[in-house]
Amino acid sequence: MARKKPTSRAAARTAAQKKSPARKTAKSSARKPIKAKRASPVAKAKARPKQRIAISHHREEDFKADGLRTYAQYRDLGIAEASHGLAQAHVIRLIGPCNPAEVSKLHFHDVEFQMVYVLKGWVKTYMEGQGETLMKEGSCWTQPPRIKHLIRGYSDDCELLEVILPAEFKTVELAA
Repeated sequence: MARKKPTSRAAARTAAQKKSPARKTAKSSARKPIKAKRASPVAKAKARPKQRIAISHHREEDFKADGLRTYAQYRDLGIAEASHGLAQAHVIRLIGPCNPAEVSKLHFHDVEFQMVYVLKGWVKTYMEGQGETLMKEGSCWTQPPRIKHLIRGYSDDCELLEVILPAEFKTVELAA
């Protein structure tokens, strides 16, 4: 009866080792397998509530001046409520003309994830380790957690889409 050929490299290696005469006569110096300890009961991760569908259509009246910055209006996209705080998404409309003394304050956000996409206009940013970058319509960037950054300037028609995890987070302004 013919032997079947091994189907993988690992299987071929194992078969070759079993045939090796040195393997049969030499005393193994390999460590003995460690017995698995009984798994300790781990607290179950808290189940998140089921996410809902969030639909948001553009309406001018949805832009509110109730967000983090006084020089911006925010249009909440309903993601925080639908995801039970897992994420937040909003459109930010920066109000011109830009006043660098007001907007150029070094700060960071205590977040797990932050992404910004330029919908209209342009914004000039500074991020620690990256330097100054001009972001134009269609530009997108992520900001790692707690990265120090600021806005250097923006166009009068600047609109940004921002996605942040989690929905609730702390912003820390740093002394100049």
